[in-house]
Amino acid sequence: MAGFRTFLKSGHAPTLFASFLYFDFCFAVWVLNGAMAPFISEAYQLSAAQKGFMISVPILAGAFMRFPLGILAQYIGRKNAALVEMSLIMLALVFGYFFISSYDHVLAMGVLLGIAGASFGVALSLGSGWFPPQHKGLAMGIAGAGNSGTVLAVLFAPPLAQAYGWQTVYGLAGLCMLLPFAVMVIFAKEPPDSEHQTLREHISCLFEKDGWAFSLIYVVTFGGFIGLASFLPTYFHDQFGVTKIEAGQLTMLATLMGSAVRVVGGYISDRVGGINSLSGVLVLTAISLLLCGLAGSSLTTTTLLFMLCFAALGAGNGALFQLVPLRWPLSTAVAGSMIGEIGALGGGFIPNAMGLSKQYLGSYFWGFAAFAALSIGMLFMLRLMQVRWTRTWAEKGGRARPVAAAQPPASHPLGTVQSATGR
Repeated sequence: MAGFRTFLKSGHAPTLFASFLYFDFCFAVWVLNGAMAPFISEAYQLSAAQKGFMISVPILAGAFMRFPLGILAQYIGRKNAALVEMSLIMLALVFGYFFISSYDHVLAMGVLLGIAGASFGVALSLGSGWFPPQHKGLAMGIAGAGNSGTVLAVLFAPPLAQAYGWQTVYGLAGLCMLLPFAVMVIFAKEPPDSEHQTLREHISCLFEKDGWAFSLIYVVTFGGFIGLASFLPTYFHDQFGVTKIEAGQLTMLATLMGSAVRVVGGYISDRVGGINSLSGVLVLTAISLLLCGLAGSSLTTTTLLFMLCFAALGAGNGALFQLVPLRWPLSTAVAGSMIGEIGALGGGFIPNAMGLSKQYLGSYFWGFAAFAALSIGMLFMLRLMQVRWTRTWAEKGGRARPVAAAQPPASHPLGTVQSATGR
């Protein structure tokens, strides 16, 4: 407890809290269509493929919007960028409450919900910006815990939709956004650290094989987390015939596991190495996904398997970002930003794969199998890449090298930039 108090005193705790709250509510809005998908699907009699596409639209839109919001934050500041984003989110939710009357409108609403998905980088950089280097990791972890907003969405949106109608939930969510907006205005302060980088610096890791390797692994870990979290309410409702509210509660159990274990993944990786941790994560993800597809007749078994799968995905997110600062020690946030943007795109793969599998092959199994195959493919890539990694910038297994010996591999010049766009 004394150590935590020291941590809080080393930075600006009110800004960290405001960042967490901002990211938490934004994440909840981002997955709102997924949480209410059984209601929306019933209203417009959607096919399995249409359901999958509808759920994927906010995820994809959010991934593409991260970069523009990060650029905006460089010109007007991270606090102001967060306030602009929350204002746009509230306007989007007003549109959802008053104007949706067709499936096409729902898709348009999905694009607007993507605005909320852009919050990750700004939230993490704003929350950690006041803290010294030795405490930035914990500060980013606390701000990043806002991905628990998924739990809020799947727990509260279904019963509210049942009681008041699913469009009303958009209006209620808009009112709820006033809370993080007010907290941000009153308590947050713009950090003093410099946060400017060129476009070349922002995308520089994509000119390197390692940048693509990290991004593709994040497609599985974070993309899997957000994609499955959005699709599970539909899966539980359609596959097992549970009520829409029960589907949200079951999804909550899985997503809560993934959010909680992320910190554990980073902790374990510091000790056994990120490469070793990710290897175990990818194997466990593939096995649990295949078993989920095969256990389609048992609700209890499937729920437990999804909890295991989400635990693996959450640990994988922590493990991957244990490696990022080892590979890019002078530009961790810049590299993490682009890796996060590409990784988030992977979230759109799962809902579409599931919907297409169900509609054209008669079962969700092949959607699970496709994602499991992707996990195994990333495992083989990781094991090939680690041979060079452990020769150049990491100890065996992916642990940090002693400070005096640690040298990043030659790459494009990045300077000592630290980005506002986060990861």
